[in-house]
Amino acid sequence: MSKAAPSKKQEVQRIVEALSLAIAQHRLKPGMRLIETQIVEVLGANRNHVQTALQRMAMQHIVTIEPNRGAMVARPEASEAREVFIARRAIECAIISCITPQAITEFADELHARQKIEQEAVFRGDRREVLRELCEFHLLLAKISGNKVLEEILNNLMVRSSLIVALYQRNDLSVCQCDEHDEIVAALRVGDQVLAQKAMTEHLDRLEQQLDLREIAPDTLSLRDALAG
Repeated sequence: MSKAAPSKKQEVQRIVEALSLAIAQHRLKPGMRLIETQIVEVLGANRNHVQTALQRMAMQHIVTIEPNRGAMVARPEASEAREVFIARRAIECAIISCITPQAITEFADELHARQKIEQEAVFRGDRREVLRELCEFHLLLAKISGNKVLEEILNNLMVRSSLIVALYQRNDLSVCQCDEHDEIVAALRVGDQVLAQKAMTEHLDRLEQQLDLREIAPDTLSLRDALAG
């Protein structure tokens, strides 16, 4: 029996996820043009579905669409960068308030594996991998919280954070402190949500302090290469 063709909703979501992942992993840079024909070719997608996906991402402030220029990866302003971090503090503290010691125990293996990968990336000096694992740790906490609405909001904020980091991250600073993640998990393990929220707020404060608003990262990969991974 042949497999049913995916629905338009599923296909649009697949395209959104592919583009968002490429942005989060810094393969698609801020300001890069998103040429529909190339996306269709690389992802094997329908052009109407690609257009719908780009429109949805524009509503999420991940993509901008301009008359006569088409779609491109958003280039957040400094003011938006500050606002995103304010939002992340609020959302991630709310996420922590939903996490119980039992939930941490349930996800102990996944947390341990994630932290090990993160530490190995830091040891290798693999900046792109460290940035990816930084994002994944925060998304994992959202998953552990069990609150789908907060998880969805954070997903959007993390993609926008990736754009901000690509534009403004200082290259002379460490982008991630593994011990700060450990502190958050340790507090949650014993049920001290207040301490975990304090550790998370301080962690996000330090990440924001690493931004240099005068520095702009150059584009490196083509759209075709970025989507091909």
